[in-house]
Amino acid sequence: MAKPTFKANPIQVQVPATSANVGPGFDSIALAFAMHDRYVAQVLDEPGLDIDVTGEGADDVPRTDKNLLVKAIYKGFDFLGGRPKGVAVRALNVIPHGRGLGSSASAIIGGLVLARALVLTGTDKMSDEALLNLASEMEGHPDNVAAALYGGATVAWKDVVNGKEVAHAIQIPVDLRIRAMAFIPSTTLATKKARTLLPSSIPFADAQRNSTNTALLMHALTIRPDLLFSATEDFLHQSYRSDAMPASFALMSKLRAAGVAAFISGAGPTVMALHTGDQEESEQLRRAGGAAFEGKSLEIAPRGASLL
Repeated sequence: MAKPTFKANPIQVQVPATSANVGPGFDSIALAFAMHDRYVAQVLDEPGLDIDVTGEGADDVPRTDKNLLVKAIYKGFDFLGGRPKGVAVRALNVIPHGRGLGSSASAIIGGLVLARALVLTGTDKMSDEALLNLASEMEGHPDNVAAALYGGATVAWKDVVNGKEVAHAIQIPVDLRIRAMAFIPSTTLATKKARTLLPSSIPFADAQRNSTNTALLMHALTIRPDLLFSATEDFLHQSYRSDAMPASFALMSKLRAAGVAAFISGAGPTVMALHTGDQEESEQLRRAGGAAFEGKSLEIAPRGASLL
């Protein structure tokens, strides 16, 4: 492959926050929310890497090629045929890190989209499907990155083609009445650690109930939000992680006892609640988190990563 021709002008992209699993949809269903990280990248004529990060996690994010956004940019360039001499990157992080709101998926999708946009023939050489698979390789699973790329609600899965795993995703329309309340704690929980808490097997009855609710969730998200409470009940993963986030699990249980469609966002510890209430009802819901959680009202983001 011939070395790509790079665009000289800076490129900016915004990427939404995401919430994976949405209760029972483990590693398959995700929602995108209107809380966006913004990234800017520009190729340089001189060798080097110039990184500036502000906002969430700015003190902890590396300013080297270990930066996840930079890793994704380089992975995109490598796919497209080669890297430029240097790159300048600016990141404004809004999505909290380590809270189950897709901050890593945002960086990965943002970096790949920037790389594609910085190459003159990038969109011809890297389809959305190819980009999704590059992102899934980096993330380890396609649920969050699919929602970050496409927006709205997504269903993601993997097939084995010629001995290789291939990620796929579809976007499904979300009923316009549905909004969300994110209860964000100050504590964090690494996804890798949260996965170690999951059992190797679960009771057959739990698997059956989870399958039923996952199917019902598709209907609830698209045209029957009145079914969200039943559809978001999980039997597969949340209870096994409760010891790692007792306050979050207690809040989720409290909300569900009150009839609210609440679930752990991704690997946690953020608690997400879906509802169709008005502003007054939303404010009442926000206060349910108490002092230990920041209640943030969120709209569903109908679009995923977007060039600005």
